[in-house]
Amino acid sequence: MNHLKVKFETATSKHGQRRIQSPKPSRSESPPQAPHIARLMALAIRLEHLIETGQIANHAEIARTAGLTRARVTQILNLANLAPDIQQAVLELADHPSESTRLKEADLRRYSQIHCWGKQRRLFQKLVGGKKE
Repeated sequence: MNHLKVKFETATSKHGQRRIQSPKPSRSESPPQAPHIARLMALAIRLEHLIETGQIANHAEIARTAGLTRARVTQILNLANLAPDIQQAVLELADHPSESTRLKEADLRRYSQIHCWGKQRRLFQKLVGGKKE
């Protein structure tokens, strides 16, 4: 003989009728989400790769597919113009969410317009200030 164990709950309606329902799943605490700027940096790197490999034709195709404006796609993709070590530091914010409060997307977008990585690095160091390694 096989035995089956099933958990269930009963609920009573407004009219006093009882019904059986499956138990509500317990809410487990979800892991902390990566900071917005770190997610944007990862997206910029991924989109740049898709364009370089020909999987996506251009910014306009990304905009149409994602439901964004071409201007917003350009803003996101420009983050890939940051020096590689700055990109890495931004991506590592997922491990240190408290440090992400100092980084603003607008600042990084401004830095991405600077073609000299040395100047980008100096400005980034001023922005993150007394960051401890």
